[in-house]
Order: sequence, then structure tokens, then C-alpha cells
Amino acid sequence: MQNIRDSILLKFLCYILIPIMIFILSISIIDISITSQYGEMDGPEEYIETEEFGREYLATLISNVQDINRDKRQMKEGEEDVNSLETSEITSSYSTIDRNTEEVEIENPYDNYSEIEDESYEYPVYYESIHYNNTRLSPYINYIIIDKETGNMFTNIRSNNYPEEINKLKAEKTNWSYQNGNITTNIISINQESVKYITSSYYSVDNFEGYEVYSNIDPTMLNYSNSLYVQQTVYNLFKGHEDLPSYLIPLSAISIIAMIVYLIWATGHEKGKEGIQLNSLDKISYEIISIVIMFVIGMMISFAVASIESQIPQRILVSVFLLCYLIGYASLAVWVATTIRRLKAKQFIRSFLTYKVCRWIKVTVQKIFRKVTDKENTNRKITIIYWGFVVISIILACTFWSGIGLIILIAFWIWAYYKLLQYNKKIQKINEALRNIYEGNPNVKLNEEELEGTLKIMAKYINDIAGGFTNAIEQSLKSERLKTELITNVSHDIKTPLTSIINYVDLLKKEDINNAQIEQYIAVLDKKSQRLKKLIEDLVEASKVSSGNVKLNMEVINLKELLNQMVGEFEDKLEKKNLKLEMDLPEENVLIKADNRYLYRVIENVFSNISKYALEGSRVYIKLEKQKEEVYLEFKNISKDKLNISAEELMQRFVRGDKSRYTEGSGLGLSIAESLTELQGGKFKIDIDGDLFKVEIRWK
Repeated sequence: MQNIRDSILLKFLCYILIPIMIFILSISIIDISITSQYGEMDGPEEYIETEEFGREYLATLISNVQDINRDKRQMKEGEEDVNSLETSEITSSYSTIDRNTEEVEIENPYDNYSEIEDESYEYPVYYESIHYNNTRLSPYINYIIIDKETGNMFTNIRSNNYPEEINKLKAEKTNWSYQNGNITTNIISINQESVKYITSSYYSVDNFEGYEVYSNIDPTMLNYSNSLYVQQTVYNLFKGHEDLPSYLIPLSAISIIAMIVYLIWATGHEKGKEGIQLNSLDKISYEIISIVIMFVIGMMISFAVASIESQIPQRILVSVFLLCYLIGYASLAVWVATTIRRLKAKQFIRSFLTYKVCRWIKVTVQKIFRKVTDKENTNRKITIIYWGFVVISIILACTFWSGIGLIILIAFWIWAYYKLLQYNKKIQKINEALRNIYEGNPNVKLNEEELEGTLKIMAKYINDIAGGFTNAIEQSLKSERLKTELITNVSHDIKTPLTSIINYVDLLKKEDINNAQIEQYIAVLDKKSQRLKKLIEDLVEASKVSSGNVKLNMEVINLKELLNQMVGEFEDKLEKKNLKLEMDLPEENVLIKADNRYLYRVIENVFSNISKYALEGSRVYIKLEKQKEEVYLEFKNISKDKLNISAEELMQRFVRGDKSRYTEGSGLGLSIAESLTELQGGKFKIDIDGDLFKVEIRWK
């Protein structure tokens, strides 16, 4: 069932078949209507022979005669009104009368006709200039109507010889004439006998009394869209198919209902996805999409109706109807589908623009209400002050619109400005306290009693933070001091026995010992004691640096000369590991201001690190250059071990790249070098890229 529900092909087929089945159902229903209107449709062969055509034909002619009678009656009433007045000159829409000369000029009284000159006819001739009844047959019937009382002629035929036109109309195959109560025609549906039935049921033949009517159907208009063409087409289409609805109506109705039920069930579900899936169309506000779709459907209906009243060829009319039908159906299908998806996803109400606007208004009002009622919210006071200022200003301006009122209003403005300045002054105090804490001065104390509301709460928080910072700093300093003292004392206690051990090892080395194994033991003791001595010295120095207990003797130092000296001291160690130096030094001297002893220690630690951990047989690059306002020193080498550690971790104390405690070194060298460099105003940085190890040192 899920595969059937999620099938895109099945949904597509339903959308295609529904308009087809609706068309079949509509045709079947229309067939029943036509059959009930025309009978079993086994009598007349042509539409013009049917009673329906007769009614349409007579209705058109009677309508024209009624309009002529109406205009005649209004003209006579206008003349009577003019004759009853005593003004010297009166103008109406039908006549102009000058009582001084007793001359009456009658204007054209007929709304839909224009008077034309015709020498072949002795009475006025009026030509129908406006087809005022386009939904009926008026534009497609040629007619001449003669008022026997006045002799006026009314027609929609342009001619220079109307007596001849009357004879032509009488000679046409589809003519219909009325003279002195007699009908002359060869159209069965409106001959003398059928007219009696039609007029007795629908119209009165008395409408033609006092008129002669000559008319015929224009056969050239049967090939263009008009009501006569549509009715004739429908009649011919359903003639002889009376049994069509007997099986198509239930079949098409059941099919339509089944497909609609399936689409309602399946709409919103997609293959491989859970729940109702909404698309981009469903995110558009429901009112907007409904208005657009209803507009499109309305346009299609209007276009289809207008195409019937327009004189366009039959083949184009069918295409227009089909196009309007498909566009209208597609628009309606889209609207229904998006409605179903929104309902099933429980997003129908929320998709309305009205709902979104109301929700936004509600949320905004709630926010404003919370700001006004929340005493701890800074915006509360600002909101009250601002809107209070606005309201009071308006009241004062409207109430005291005079010199005194203006003075009161200005005084109120000054008072409001003063209150804002006072409020801002309190904020500045809080800002100053925060700045002091940020800059490392925790000795901040705000007077909470001078403040109120949110500012008072903020002052309390700041005082607590400042107190916490002071305690934390004191504890940190105490801890650092105890740690330094501990390291110093322990180092001093260790150095005393260590010195004795080193001295006795030196004495043993001078003795003549013929035992090779004992000599090896003495060598190990010497190496380990020296390493322990170096470790203690590094530990003491690191402690001094971290505590700031270092006295600097700043002087001008030639860094180029110091590098050459250091290369000479480490030459043996570098050659022992077959490390080749590649030095890039400037020709001129490079001078910096630093402490000679500690700068030497920094460079020594870097060289020591290279001699211990560089890959044997590789190159070591040393670069020294001046850069604008800085001196730049760079060391690069390839590590013999994989550097499975970050640069930040490697700079920490007691950390080495190999993560081992069994290799030479204390893990303090780089940390000490960094601290000593920064103490002398420089910057020490290391970078690791794979097994490439790089040290960058900068001085001003």
C-alpha cells in the first residue's frame, strides 16, 4: 500500500485522467439537458428547424422592436414636457424648442441608431451603430424594420437602395418577414404555425403590431464563434447520441471520485521519506496563492466567454476553449493539492498571512508588555521615560497652547534631558568599573545604594566579580609564591648532596682502575649526575622566569656575532650527527637590545634542541634578516621522530615531542626560551608541519 501511495506515476496518471473524465461526465450531463430541451432529437435535421432556434430568432427581433418603441415613447414624453413649460428656449436630449419663433427641432431620439441619408427612401433611415445585444443573434441577423406610423426605417444593413434590400431579404433562403399580421418564411421553426405556439408560450406576437419586419440569417457568420454557432455545434454533436449517458455518467463519476480520494490520501507523501513533505509552493502565504489561482481561473472563464462573442474561426475557438479548460484545471489542481498538504501537515492555519501578522502583533505586544512590567529589564525604564515624554509633551502642547504653556513645555523638556543625563552618568560608572576589571584592576567597588532597578543588580554583580577576581589573584599569587619557594628549597637541598656525588665521581675517574666494568659504572654515574644537575638548574631558572624574579641587564648585542659564536660551540655536536648548516646572514651587523646572558641562553636552548632531535644527515637552516621595524631569526630542521604533538603542547613545560621520559632533556628548554624572549621584549613561536620543525624569534 505504501508503494501505491508514494507512486509518482500513479499520481501523474490521476491528474491527467481527472480532466478527461470530468469532460466526459460534463458531455454526458449536457446530453441529458439537450435531450430534455429538444426532445429525442429525432425530428429536425438542422438546428435552425428547432423550436429553440425559433425562440432565439424571435427574441432578437422582438428585442429590437421593444427598444424602438421605448425610444419613441420617451421622445413623445419629452415633447409634452417641453410644451408645458413657459421658458423662451429649452433644450432636452430629444428636441430643441424656441417659443419666440415657435420652431421645433427634433434631435435623434434613438440610443442605438444613427440617422443616415437615403434618397431612395422618403422617410428617415436609422442604422444600428451599436450591437447592444451581443449575447444573442442581433449581430448575425440582417434586418429591416419599418414603423408604419412614422414611416421610419431601422436596419443594420448599409445600402444606397433600401427598397431593393427589402426584396433581397425576401428572396433569401433563410428569410423571415412580418407584414400586417402575416408571416412569410421557409424556416419551419418560425413559420406561421410554429410562431403561434412559440408566442403563446414565450412571447407575444403583438410586439410586431404597427411594424413591418424583414430579416434573414447571415450565412457567413456561421463559421465564426457566436452564440448561434455554439448552439448549432452542441445540437449537431448530441444529435443521435441519446444513449451515451446511460453508462458513461456512473462510470466517469465513480472514476473521478476514486481518483480524488486516492490523491487526497497520497498527496504529501514521497517515496523514501517519512511524514508529509511540503514544497516551496506550500511556504507561500495561503491568501496570496489563493488570490493568484482564483484570478487565473477567473481570467480563463472570462476569456472563454469572450471568445464566444468574438468573431474568430471555429478551429481557433476549439483551441481556445481547450487551453482555458486545461489552464483552469491545472490552477485548481495546484490550489487543492497545496491545501491538502497544508491540512495534513497541520500547517493550514499557520500558512495564512493573516495568522502570521496576528502572531507577530501578539509577540510584539507581549515583548513590550514584558519590558514595561519587568523591573529588572533596562528597556522598561527607557520605554516608560520615552513614551511618557511623548504623551506629556502632546498633552502640554494641546492644553497650554500659549506663552505660559510653551514655557512649561520647555521646562519639561529640560527636566527630561537632565534625568537622561543622570541615568547615563550611572551607566558610565558601571562602564568604568568594567573597564578597570578588564584592564586587570580588581579593586573596584560600586555604591549599590546610589543605583536602582537593573543598574543596582548590575552593580551587585560587578562588585561580586571584582571581589572574586581579587581573591583569585591573591590565591594565585600565594600558590605561585609557595611553588617557587618549594622548587627553590628542594633544588637547594638536592644540589648539596648532588655536588658531593659529582665531586666523588670526579675523584673516582682519576683513580687507576683496571676493571673495565667499574669504569663503565663510573661513566654512567657521571652522565646521570650531570643530567640531574642540568635538570635542577633548568627547573630553578624556569621557576624564576615564571615568577618574574629575573633581573635584566639590557644592552646592545650583535646578534650576527652571537650566532657565529654559537655555531662554533655546537660544531662538534652537529658534525657528530652529520648535520649540515645552511646559514643566511646579512652582510652588515644586526644589533638588538637585550640581556646578553639570557639571550645567549635562548639561542643555546634552540641549538641544543636541534642537536638532540634533528634527523641525522639532514640540513639545518638558519636565517637572519631585518624586516622594517623588526629583526627576524628563523631555525628550521627535520625531526628524527614523528611529531605527534601540536605546537601549543610542545611549548608547555616537561613536554617533549616523543612523549618519552627516557631520552635526554628536561622538557623545559623551549618553555624557558619562550619566557626569556618575552621578558626581553621579543616574540618566540614554533611551527610544526609534518616532520618539519621551525622556530621564529622576533625583536624590535
